Amino acid sequence: MKLNKILIKNIIVRAIVLSVVFLSFNCYTLKKKPLDYSVNLMKYLALGDSYTIGEGVPEDLRFPMQLSDSLRKYGVNVNDPEVIAKTGWTTDELQLAIDATAPPIDYSLVTLLIGVNNQYRNYQIEDYREQFTILLKRSIAYAQGNPKRVIVISIPDWGVTPFAEGRDRALIAREIDEYNKVNKSVSEEYKVRYVDITEISRKYGNDPSMVTTDGLHPSPKLYAIWVSQILESAKKSLK
Repeated sequence: MKLNKILIKNIIVRAIVLSVVFLSFNCYTLKKKPLDYSVNLMKYLALGDSYTIGEGVPEDLRFPMQLSDSLRKYGVNVNDPEVIAKTGWTTDELQLAIDATAPPIDYSLVTLLIGVNNQYRNYQIEDYREQFTILLKRSIAYAQGNPKRVIVISIPDWGVTPFAEGRDRALIAREIDEYNKVNKSVSEEYKVRYVDITEISRKYGNDPSMVTTDGLHPSPKLYAIWVSQILESAKKSLK
């Protein structure tokens, strides 16, 4: 009888120990369960013209897509970019497109590259300043009001490309520089990030491998060089 009591007591003790071990294991498992990173997804909005939409380039090789892919390689949980851009757009046309699209104000990153078509159409540079300022303010609003999450990208110099053959390349360069002085000064005023890719465009723009078949727009290879310049600012923006 006494032996039976001892056996029963041992069984109860073992059951309690096993229960504690089981609960401890479950708690450990819960702690080790991977996080659902979808709830921390960062959204990226790219605003611009042909340089942003990637004229003549496959969608997955445009610079905004290459930028998202590069950020993900560094562990940044960012979505594929949402793009509001079209070949030929000027600042006022981009504004109208944004009005029609009405994007939300919950983006973690916004890039803005616009102005080459204002220069190409000989628009007044003061009109560019006014309209670019409006676009930049809106970009900041879309980036949840945080200017450090907005990156302005300088206008490339298309005057060095094969497309510009027979045109006044020196004049194009001077005008592009004037437009970039405007967008840089406005960017500094509103304390957003600024990345200059103009010199890159001048260095490589006459290389056939760096432009698409139209002899004007950047190839995926040139976009990759752009991204190498933009990436560090984007990483800082998303910290």
